[in-house]
This record gives sequence, structure tokens and C-alpha cells, in this order.
Amino acid sequence: MSASLYTTSEIRAIETAHAKKSRTSLMQKAGAAVAKLAQTLVKKKKGAAILVLAGPGNNGGDAWVAAAALKKSGQRVSVIALGEQKFTDAAAKTAHAAFVRGKGNVGKEIPRDATFDLVIDGLFGIGLVRAPSGAFANAISRINAMRAAGTPVLAIDVPSGLAADSGVALGETVMADHTITFLGFKPGLFTSHGKDCAGEVHLEMLGVAPPESQGALLLADNVRHLIPARAQHSHKGTYGNVGIIGGAEGMAGAAVLAARAALFMGPGKVFLGISAKDVPAFDPLNPEVMLRKADEVIADENLTALAIGMGLGTDKSAPRLVAAALGRKLPMVLDADALNLIAATPAFAAALGTNNKNSSAGADSRAKMPETPHQYLSLVLTPHPGEAARLLNVTVAQVEEDRVTSALALAQRFNAVVVLKGAGTIIAADDGHYFINTSGNPGMASGGMGDALSGMIAAFMAQGMGALNAAKLAVYLHGAGADACMAHGMAPHGLTASEVIFEARMLLNSGLQHHDH
Repeated sequence: MSASLYTTSEIRAIETAHAKKSRTSLMQKAGAAVAKLAQTLVKKKKGAAILVLAGPGNNGGDAWVAAAALKKSGQRVSVIALGEQKFTDAAAKTAHAAFVRGKGNVGKEIPRDATFDLVIDGLFGIGLVRAPSGAFANAISRINAMRAAGTPVLAIDVPSGLAADSGVALGETVMADHTITFLGFKPGLFTSHGKDCAGEVHLEMLGVAPPESQGALLLADNVRHLIPARAQHSHKGTYGNVGIIGGAEGMAGAAVLAARAALFMGPGKVFLGISAKDVPAFDPLNPEVMLRKADEVIADENLTALAIGMGLGTDKSAPRLVAAALGRKLPMVLDADALNLIAATPAFAAALGTNNKNSSAGADSRAKMPETPHQYLSLVLTPHPGEAARLLNVTVAQVEEDRVTSALALAQRFNAVVVLKGAGTIIAADDGHYFINTSGNPGMASGGMGDALSGMIAAFMAQGMGALNAAKLAVYLHGAGADACMAHGMAPHGLTASEVIFEARMLLNSGLQHHDH
């Protein structure tokens, strides 16, 4: 099954191309697929009470085809028809006529006292661009109330109210247990609010082979082959040296977590450069991590990758350390305060091979930088939405309005691979390709998770992996580690980053045995 992601405009182009070369109705196939899945969800029992909501567009057409098929199979089907029922597809006209001719139950409002075995949401499809209102918003609210009371909900293509491209809930939005989507996965089903609204996503290709796309889901099968092989005839020098820079006064834990996470991903050595004045003698939990002053680690000629920013702070030493790190031209991960300093310091943005005209003056930009911009061969930025907003000089709301576009804009601006963290983490490359991660759970909404992820990415880069592959493997593995913790009853409440990295190491060594959602 294809894991490709398609925007609304790409899906429309696929539909247009199909219509030009085939007389076969995609709507007939889509409605039949909805009916088939609905039969499965009601456990194929006869006489199940099924409520179908049909909107005015193609989604409504799919709903009528499904309703007619379900009624013909012996189910007790009620249709709520909202909006003007105009049909451009013959399959919808035929299904509507057959349903009405057979004296099917059609209404304009969901009955208050009726109970159903399944609700099918066919109100709005991928073309919705504004919040549902009036009778539509009321219907969505009633669907969600029925679901809260225990009635399962199946959404057609996307849950009504959800933006298919961005995953943003435009207003009242259906909370589905299942979504059956057609021709290709939509990005919005897997990021932002889509993670909560879509439920289990089922893909039906309808016999169409779509073209390649720029986006794809990040699944275990996409990263399993990236796990580094280890030869019998090897030593610690074979697997690279990671430098972790951060840990200002009161924030040492962030850098320690990053170093421990890096250690667990298999590099030969991990050096932790603490930016605070007093450097601990060693890490009592993992004494294998070698602690040094931050300047010493940055200057180490034996490093093969560097991560900077975790708990770095923004005092006067931080810009100097970032400048020194950028001057090394190593495979690098930039996180947290390093990203904030880059957003505020035009000279740092220039050092990444870009002229960031939107950067505002801020932190000390007088630190000595390379005279010419350096185009990094292997650079990963790992912002959360707030950091991404500062880097793009926009609001957090604007970043979250379209996470994919925001991540791609950052990747192009900074000539880097960008990991935009959040529900459905986005990995974007500067050539326009992007991935949406499918692993992870709400237990990851706790301190230290991002620090651990940065250490993991750096560890894979230290072992010779390119920026994109290192980001893909680390991001998926990070989320899969959290999912394994959940399977053990350790999430979603009270999950810690330290627990995740233990499970991530187990999965790394077992070839990612944990299954995708």
C-alpha cells in the first residue's frame, strides 16, 4: 500500500485525469467501499441501524451511494440530507433515486431520541476551507455527542470540519473512530488536529494508480533499512564521536538527556560540553558520557557530529558558543536556544548559507563568523512551533495553520532538513520533499523529549548517516519508543524522556518490531 501524501489540488488533478480516460465512476466505487467498511464495523449483522449524513458536495454523493448499498443489503438506514442535494455524478443521482423510490428514511435533522449502531459522516470533503455553520455545525455537534455516548463514527474522505491539507479543525469538526479516504492519504489526517479527529485511517485507491508525490507518511518500513549495520571487525572509532553542547546554569538536565539519548543510539563516543561555569566530573547514571567544558568539546578535532542548543540559554556565552559551533562545519543538529539565537542574529542565519532578511536584531551578532556563508552538507533544525515562528518571523498560530508549508519554508530558508515537532512531526527537506511521522503518542508532551530527539539525530549523523535519513530514523524511533512504553502501561500519563530512550534502543536492536498504528 502506498504511503504517499496528496494535497487537495493533487487529488483534484488525479480525479480530472481519470475522468478524461475512463467512464468508470469513482463515486460508485467510493460509495461501495464505504458501505463495505460500514458492514464490517457493524459486524455484518442484518438490520443494523445506520445513520448517514449527506452534504451538498461529492462527499454527499459518496454518502448516497453508500446509503443505497447498505439499504439494499438489509440494513436500517436513515439519511440526513443537508444543503442542496445537487448531483453532478450519475452514480449519486441513481443512488439517491433508488433510496427515495424504496421509501428510504430521509430527514433534515438528526432525531433526538433515536439510537444507531453506526454514524457515517458524509457532510464535507477535502474542499472545505471555512468553518461549518448553521445546520451543518449543529449536525457535527450532534455526531460528536452520539460518539461520546458510545456510537462509532465513520468519516468519508476526511472528518467534516477538518482541513485536508493542514489538519486544522476549522470550527466544529467530526471526531471519527474511522476515516475511509480515497486515491491517496491526505496530510491533514496525520498532523495537527487530524491526529485526534481521524481515528483509524483506511485507504481505498479505487483502482487508480496516482503519480508520485512530494510527501509521504513515515512508517517502520521507511526506516527499517536505515538502521546502521555493525561489523564484527570494528572498534569505537568506527562509529563516530558526538559532541553535545548545552546545559547553562540550572538547565544541565537538557544537555545530559541529549547526551544519554545519543549514547544509546550506538556512536563510539559521546562528549558532553556543559556551558555552565561548573562542570560535573561525570554523569553518575551513564559514566560513559565524557563531560568537558563546552569550548573544549566544540574545538575537538575528532568530532564527527555536533548538536547544540539543549538548555544552552541566551546569556553572553551562548552566542559565542553558537558562532564557534557553526564555524566547525560539522554535520550538526541545531535545537532550542541555538535556534532562538539564529532567529535573533542575522550573522548566524548568514552562516547557514542564507540571507535571512526577516530576522530581527537581538542577541550579540558581533561574534566572529566565517567570512563566506557555509552550505552545510548535513544540517538538521529541530524547532517546536514557537521556535519555528521566531525563525520565520511569524506567529505560532500561522505556523500551526499549515505545519507542512511552515516546515518546507524553513528547510528552504536554511538549506537544511527541518524537524517540526508536534502531533504528527513534519520532516522537511529543502528540495520540497516531506514526511509526516506516524509513531508517538500524547505521553510525549513532557519535558526533555525534544532534547532526547536531538541527541538521537546527532548520534546517527556521527555514524555517517545523511541529515534526512538520520532525522527520519531518529524521529520514527523516538515515537516508537514512546509507543512501546504505552504498550507497557507507562503512557500516556507520566512518561519521561529517559524511559523513551531505553525503549528506543530496544527497538533499534530488534529492527523496529513495534507495529505502526
